[in-house]
Amino acid sequence: MAYGKIVGFLGLGVMGEPMALNLARAGTPLVVWSRRTQRCAGVAEHGAIVAGSPGEVLERAGIVLVMLAGGAAIDAVLGRGTPAFEGVAGRLIVHMGTTSPEYSQGLGADVAAAGGRYVEAPMSGSRRPAEAGQLVAMLAGDPADVGAVRPVLAPMVRETVECGPVPQALLMKLAVNLYLISMVTGLAEAYHFAARQGLDLERLTAVLDAGPMASDVSRVKAAKLLGREFSVQASLRDVLMNNDLIAASARAAGIASPVLDACRALYAEAVALGHGDEDMAAVIRALEAR
Repeated sequence: MAYGKIVGFLGLGVMGEPMALNLARAGTPLVVWSRRTQRCAGVAEHGAIVAGSPGEVLERAGIVLVMLAGGAAIDAVLGRGTPAFEGVAGRLIVHMGTTSPEYSQGLGADVAAAGGRYVEAPMSGSRRPAEAGQLVAMLAGDPADVGAVRPVLAPMVRETVECGPVPQALLMKLAVNLYLISMVTGLAEAYHFAARQGLDLERLTAVLDAGPMASDVSRVKAAKLLGREFSVQASLRDVLMNNDLIAASARAAGIASPVLDACRALYAEAVALGHGDEDMAAVIRALEAR
């Protein structure tokens, strides 16, 4: 099915803003909307149309990318459960955020019932890979719809992986996030251990960066831990939300997740200490408080 040339983008947050900017820079005909209208300025400078409402995005665009934080925000913006939701008819809705798999499956069913099409495309990566167009997209949905979405996502990603039917992409994203959460928490604990043992943290960073465990994530988070610089790429609050989504999915399937559960306690403590808007590497603050 042809969806027209104009692509819609709903939600220009920490991730959505650089993602939409990469689309605009690549020359994608783009119409965007965000609650924070000031975030639209950069994409507008590169030719994007700034819509006055989500409904205008649905009117103008054939494929609509949705990068919003949580199911409640998605429902409100799309008007789910209200007559405004009829705007998804004839549109391909692409859910790029992180929600429960059950929520995504229900949203997909409602979009289909309203005459639209639906694809999951959650992204692996934080703000820096989003800025560089180096995200990894996990796709799920009807193969023809997935095929229509892949070229649209190209300016934002370095790879796309097809995962099967909905909600397999969201389940894959939860598995990836489980690894990310445990890895960053372990890195923070290593820095906490080294600091309390009186080790030179610059030397620790050099050893980790040179060793077999080094990765883009470890290098970025190690720099934050070394410099005590916790400007947000993936916030503690969002990571705690992701942790809860993974744990709920694990419980529903009868899966044990002891490492995840230990991490969850630390992220909850860090948020309770007032650090929810800092980067996830600031989980070290919970370790220090203990």
